[in-house]
Amino acid sequence: MDRKWLPLNALRAFEAAGKHLSFTAAANSLTVAQSAVSRHVIVLENFLGVPLFDRRPQQLVLTEAGQHLLPVVTKSFDRIDQALSDIIKEGRSPRRALKVSLPATFAHQLAVPILKDFRAEHPAITLDIESDMGHGADSEADVAVIFSEPAVTDTVLDLLWMEKLTILCHPDIEAKADRDDPAKFIEDNVLLHMKLENRSRHYQWDLIARSIGRPDLDVDRGLVFDTSRLVVQYALSGEGLALVDPMLFKNEIESGALQRPFDINVDGGFGYYLSTHPEDLNDEAVALFRTWIIKRFASHLADGPTANLKAPASSSSRKAGSPSRL
Repeated sequence: MDRKWLPLNALRAFEAAGKHLSFTAAANSLTVAQSAVSRHVIVLENFLGVPLFDRRPQQLVLTEAGQHLLPVVTKSFDRIDQALSDIIKEGRSPRRALKVSLPATFAHQLAVPILKDFRAEHPAITLDIESDMGHGADSEADVAVIFSEPAVTDTVLDLLWMEKLTILCHPDIEAKADRDDPAKFIEDNVLLHMKLENRSRHYQWDLIARSIGRPDLDVDRGLVFDTSRLVVQYALSGEGLALVDPMLFKNEIESGALQRPFDINVDGGFGYYLSTHPEDLNDEAVALFRTWIIKRFASHLADGPTANLKAPASSSSRKAGSPSRL
């Protein structure tokens, strides 16, 4: 599209109306008349040939086209605003602010401790981190780590790793385990579940029950939490069995705070993916972060679930024949 035809005022009006879902509120935020906002939105709709809002009594609802356009427009204006602000305030080459959305447990257990390394490598890029509580794909972030089943989406998904589930518990609980009878151990203890979208609350424990040949086990009991970090926090209090990915809790395992009573691992069917919008792949900051985090977790996987999440070794320092897999 020839950029001289871009209706910038109409896009500003649309963004404000889309955020507020009200022409009146949008007009107030832009300090213009309500009729001006409405007129600009109509101009944009005529330009595109599709409606962007479903106009209901006392309410605006974004159409599918509007839902597609709003985050792109918002992100574009945010970047323009950031660049202009940096130039005005600092009088030098602007820093790029990269918005990164991370699942809460992933952020706390793995990502936050290593982000200083990214900053050291790329000091011109500032990071704006949000903990999305599972809604990263729907955020306005430049890049997002999402916890999801394998899926076909309109974003570029890079697999960081697929989760493996194992039983972890407090040392006092582990001491009572009969190594030859995991089914009895499961029956005798409180089960801690992590809530998964579109899955039963006992979905993960069903996987364990089937893996030990006891699909009849009663696993529909215990406590349900919305993050694996909360599951583990409860297990650390001295009660319950946590069924989680050891990749996320290497520090608790290494310190002995969590014990693994059985050598049981099951594929959970979900994984951690880096989600990037296709139109952002040529953005230098996005590309640098994408390359960095993929390499970081590839190295982490090669060293095992309880290894420190260290920077990948150079090719010359790796042992001959050592694996490097994602």
